[in-house]
Amino acid sequence: MTANANTHQSGDALLLLKDVVSGYGKMTILNGTTAAIRRGAITTVIGPNGAGKSTMFKTIFGLLPVRTGTITMDGKEITNSSPRQMLDMGAVFIPQGRNIFAELTVKHNLELGGVALSDQSGLGDRIEDMFTRFPILREKANAQAGTLSGGQQKLLEVARGLLLNPKLMLVDEPSIGLSPLMVQEVFSILIDLAKKGVTILLIEQNAKQALQMSDYGLVLEQGQARIEDTAKNILNDARVAQLFLGGGMAPAAAAAPAH
Repeated sequence: MTANANTHQSGDALLLLKDVVSGYGKMTILNGTTAAIRRGAITTVIGPNGAGKSTMFKTIFGLLPVRTGTITMDGKEITNSSPRQMLDMGAVFIPQGRNIFAELTVKHNLELGGVALSDQSGLGDRIEDMFTRFPILREKANAQAGTLSGGQQKLLEVARGLLLNPKLMLVDEPSIGLSPLMVQEVFSILIDLAKKGVTILLIEQNAKQALQMSDYGLVLEQGQARIEDTAKNILNDARVAQLFLGGGMAPAAAAAPAH
């Protein structure tokens, strides 16, 4: 697959990656990744296993070092910023799998999520806002988080991230282990956040479904961004559909961005 020219300019991007090289030990995974992530939109990253999707997220968030290249957020270079610095700058990372304190209560999990806030005075109000947004978490506030269903635990992770009032959310495989109904609920939450101005960068095992509710798509292959385009155009690209979307062409009507 040959690289396509970016279909949008970097001027309205929140996040810019320029020739980023990163990996694990001596293994290089990102091999000169360049991408522009639009502000206030949902961008789904797709590609084969080993293409560098999760590596890209970990590198952006400071969990893996940038060997060469630069990362910029909101016009400020953030290359090799620490995860704590990324939190302070308004970035939240929700990795794949379960990332809660199972033995602690739901409320205590939220309180720990608010530790990163520079001003703790409003934490109680923020937690109350999360309980209003996610009534099931209020109902389970005093239950051990490990007793929640998989979908409820994912909502807890999202709520914990939202406590920090992020401008950027990196969400890696949110639907793993969830029922179809809960997947739709999580996707609806992400759509609502983007409508409110949060920039969402998403990896999702069901790439077609994720693109159908996204504004943009990014195709990674061999550690490089091969295509950046609208989600609709990527869904209707026959070669992309054959390689990464199960071989089926998504109907154009279903491919319209959700917002």
